[in-house]
Amino acid sequence: MSFRDDFHWGAATASYQIEGAWDAEGKGPNVWDRMCRWPGKVHDGHTGDVACDHVNRYREDVELMRQIGINSYRFSVSWSRVLPEGTGKVNEAGLAFYDRLIDALLEANVQPWLTLFHWDYPLALYNRGGWLNRESPDWFEAYTRLLVDRFSDRVTNWMTLNEPQCFIGMGHYTGQHAPGCKLPWSDVLLAAHHALMAHGRAVSTIREHARNTPTIGWAPVGVVRYPHNNDRQYIDHARSLMFDITEKTHWSNTWYSDPVILGHYPEDGLRLFAEDVPNFDPADLKVINQPLDFYGANIYTGAPANGTPEIDLHYKRPAGSPHTLIGWPLEPDCLYWGPYFLQERYKLPIVITENGMSGHDWVASDGRVYDYHRIDLASRYLTRLRDAASDGVDIRGYFHWSLMDNFEWAEGYSQRFGMIHVDYQTLKRTPKLSAHWYGRVIESNGNELGVDRLEEQLCDA
Repeated sequence: MSFRDDFHWGAATASYQIEGAWDAEGKGPNVWDRMCRWPGKVHDGHTGDVACDHVNRYREDVELMRQIGINSYRFSVSWSRVLPEGTGKVNEAGLAFYDRLIDALLEANVQPWLTLFHWDYPLALYNRGGWLNRESPDWFEAYTRLLVDRFSDRVTNWMTLNEPQCFIGMGHYTGQHAPGCKLPWSDVLLAAHHALMAHGRAVSTIREHARNTPTIGWAPVGVVRYPHNNDRQYIDHARSLMFDITEKTHWSNTWYSDPVILGHYPEDGLRLFAEDVPNFDPADLKVINQPLDFYGANIYTGAPANGTPEIDLHYKRPAGSPHTLIGWPLEPDCLYWGPYFLQERYKLPIVITENGMSGHDWVASDGRVYDYHRIDLASRYLTRLRDAASDGVDIRGYFHWSLMDNFEWAEGYSQRFGMIHVDYQTLKRTPKLSAHWYGRVIESNGNELGVDRLEEQLCDA
C-alpha cells in the first residue's frame, strides 16, 4: 500500500516567520515584535521586520509552490495584521492581503490550509493580560468569526492553534519565546486552559458560520516515544512514556489533547499538578471539547523506549548520534509510532502538519543548493510514515516544514529549514535540490521515496 489517492502533499509556513511588513498598512505590533527588541532574547538581535518579505512577494512564492507541485499550503494569519488592537477596529488592508494570497493559491491549484494562531499574539491584548485573561477566549472567538466571514467561501481547511506546548510553555514558563515570561506553574496552567477554551470557541464558530463544509483540526507538538522493537512489552512501555504525565513539564501530549479530544484533563496530570490546577468551571470542558475532523501533529523527532522507565524518561543518546543543525536527533521511527499511538488514543485521522530539518545550506558557486541531508532525512521519515499508512493508520496529509528558509524564532536567521533558500540580503529565492526531490515524491504520490535518482534530479534542477 501507499498513501491515499487524495493525499495532501504540502508545505507549511507561519505569518511572523515569513511575512515581514511588520508595521505596514495599519498592522499592529505583536509579542514577537516586542521580543525581537528585547536585548539578548533573539539570536544576534534578528527581527521579523522584513523576514522573507512574503507580503510583497507572495505571488512569486505561490508560483514556486506550483513549480514544486505541492497541492496544499499551510499558512497562518497574523492576528494583529487584521485586528491591530486584537479586537475592535478591523484593518481592511490586512484582510485584503490574505484575500490576494488565497486567490493566488486557488489559481495555482493549491488548497489553502489556514491556521488561526501561530504564536504572534497581538501586543495590545497581551497588555490586557493575554492568555491569563478570562476574556481571551472571547477575543479569539471574535477574531475567528472575522476570518470565517471573510475567507470561508474559499477556505475549507482550518487549524486553530499551533503548538500550544511551545507558546504556553516556552512563552510563559521558560521565557525562551514570546512573550518571554517566567510565570508560576499555576499561571502557566491557567494560560493553557484559556488557550484550549479559545480553541473550542474557534471550532464552534467555524462550524456554525462557515459558508462551505469545513474540515477542522489543530497542530500540537507530537511528543513521540517509540518501542525498541515490536515486542508487546516495548510497545506498552513506549505508549506509557508518550502519554503518562510523571513530571512538571509543558512537553505533554495528554494535558493539551485529552481535554480537546476526550473532554477531560488526564487524571495523572491532575494528581501531579494538584493545587496548581486552575479552579475552572466544569462547563469549560464542554467548550474545549468540540468534534474535530483530524488530529494535526508537528513531529520532528522522538526517543526510543528500550530500558527501564527511569532510564528512558530522560533518554541520552550515544555520543556521535546524528542530529540536525538545531540539535534535534534523526529519528525516522517517530513518523511511524507517533501517528500510530495518536490515532490509537484519539481515534482521529492524522495529518503531519510539520516535519523537516534545519541544515547548513548555502548557494554553491554554480548557483545551486545541494541539501542532500534534507533529502535523506525526508526519505527516511516519509518511508516510515508510508509504513504506518500501510499498517492501517489513517494518514491524510504531510506538510514539510518549511516551504522556505525563514525567521526561526529565538534562533533568528541562524537555522535554515526551507526547501527554498532565501538570501536575506537580496531576498532572492533559490529552490534547493530537496524541492526538486519533493516534487518527484508528490508526482509519484509517495511511491518514489528513495535517493537513488539524486544525480538525475540534479541534472533536471
